Amino acid sequence: MAHDSFAPHDHTACIRTGLDAASTLCDARGLRLTPVRRRVLELLLAEHRAMGAYDILEVLRAEGLGSQPPVVYRALEFLVAQRFVHRVERLNAFVACSTPEDGHRPTFLICRGCDTVAEAPLAPQNSGLDELAARQGFAVERVMVEVEGLCPKCQDPPQP
Repeated sequence: MAHDSFAPHDHTACIRTGLDAASTLCDARGLRLTPVRRRVLELLLAEHRAMGAYDILEVLRAEGLGSQPPVVYRALEFLVAQRFVHRVERLNAFVACSTPEDGHRPTFLICRGCDTVAEAPLAPQNSGLDELAARQGFAVERVMVEVEGLCPKCQDPPQP
């Protein structure tokens, strides 16, 4: 499902592919993709923009799927634990994983103009970080790289 999130593309395909992958992985792991979990993932797949928990809660509340923050936080906790969703620290928000079937360390390109987030195909695990840490006796548990800049749309100068 990996693609250029900054280029125009069919979000319907993103949603379908992401939900199918999550459903298949849940089946294989003996887990349930409940209606709330599924809807939260669907919302995050709909756009390549990170969403905060309260933004998601507003949608769930309007749809009658939950009105209290724990509903969203439990769903997000599950989705993050299963690597279907990543937490973007800089935005204090969440974004759907573009390759949930791969065990990987996410690298995010975050547009400071429109908050679009692309999961880059870079591989920080190949950067020598593990070896550097190991030489110092440090055990790496989690790595996340967040790169901030401007997407192609936000770089375009305004037209007169």
